[in-house]
Amino acid sequence: MSGAKSGLDAAFVQQQRQYLLRLRASLLAATQAAETDEADERSENLGGAVEPEDDAQKLDALERDGNLVVHGVERLERVDRALRKIDEGTYGLSDLSGRAIPRERLQALPEALVTLDEEEARERG
Repeated sequence: MSGAKSGLDAAFVQQQRQYLLRLRASLLAATQAAETDEADERSENLGGAVEPEDDAQKLDALERDGNLVVHGVERLERVDRALRKIDEGTYGLSDLSGRAIPRERLQALPEALVTLDEEEARERG
């Protein structure tokens, strides 16, 4: 697990690994809880008289929960990729350009896979 190319020391990379593992467990738990809540909500809707407003509110809540699950799954994928990069010895290097991702960015966003400039360019289209 060399940080030579990225300029990151082994202690920092190990600290990041531990944080990413805790974050991964937390994201998995939150995603599973949201999916369970959604399934419970759907089963409650089976049978019984329901007001149209109730349906609209429940649909809105399901949509918001669904968006949270999607966001959680996307973040989980980035966390998993960051953990693989640690194993590969490429943590701290951009997946797009191979340039070093600044330590400050990795401290703020341990699952960062690209530099801030690359992320902003991708968001702009």
